[in-house]
Amino acid sequence: MNAIPPLSAQVVVVTGAARGVGASLARKLARRGAKVALLGLEPAELKAVAAQCGPSATAWEVDVTDLDALADAAGRIKEHYGRIDTVVANAGIAIGGPLTDSDHRAFSRVIEVNLLGSVATARAFLPALIESRGYLLQIASLAALTPAPLMSAYCASKSGVEAFAHSIRAEVAYRGVKVGVGYLSWTDTDMVRGADEDAVLKQMRSRLPWPANKTYPLEPAVDRIAAGIARRSAHVYAQPWLRGMQPVRWLLPSLIAVVGSRDVAKIAPQLAATAASRLRAVGAGGAADTAARSSGSGARAGRVTADE
Repeated sequence: MNAIPPLSAQVVVVTGAARGVGASLARKLARRGAKVALLGLEPAELKAVAAQCGPSATAWEVDVTDLDALADAAGRIKEHYGRIDTVVANAGIAIGGPLTDSDHRAFSRVIEVNLLGSVATARAFLPALIESRGYLLQIASLAALTPAPLMSAYCASKSGVEAFAHSIRAEVAYRGVKVGVGYLSWTDTDMVRGADEDAVLKQMRSRLPWPANKTYPLEPAVDRIAAGIARRSAHVYAQPWLRGMQPVRWLLPSLIAVVGSRDVAKIAPQLAATAASRLRAVGAGGAADTAARSSGSGARAGRVTADE
């Protein structure tokens, strides 16, 4: 078995690195000596995070759903650093609310970014990871472990990335690549704060059983993810209690079908009255994705811009 190189000897690529988990993770890995390449849609934010990560960090404006642009970025990152050791597929967006009230394009975009963007990330970077015998960490969620009413797009996408990562693990193991899945509960990020701006969705979340109804601080969660990357773990739990969900996850769909239906029925009038307010992805990251698609510029046009 090949020894895992220390983080101080690694080049790590992080998608969705302009803010939240991705930005915090990039900073922590850089403090441990890694050279980090940050990918995302917000050039100013990416450049600011890269500056916090030190002179070896680079920022690359690219849409993870654009395979050609991602492959171009992967090639240029490898050329810049000489190798790529770890890739963290973290980019994601979310919408909330009932399926029947949702905008189909916004719903589909969540699947496109979270699931198909992760597939494109793996396609683009696996050649470099095979060469370095590296590590791919796919960020999933509590939403992969349990269904959640009013979060069908997000749950479908995160269940999908979990299954995807588990599937390709066996495909690339013999080539020296390890694949992990990272799980987070509600963590204090722009995405979660954006979701909580919707009073009805916040009310629904408050009805979840403890400990799933809490918002957890970002830094300890990212510390655990960084530790999992250092070990190249198959499963990484940003909140330790999530590990205990694995043995009972088979019970949850039936339980939530009963309990969740009651809770949704109670707030159905409020959901209907506020449906027009939740037709776009939540939070600043969701707004950035919407703006990039609306403008048709930059990464969406298939152009990779880099701050090196």
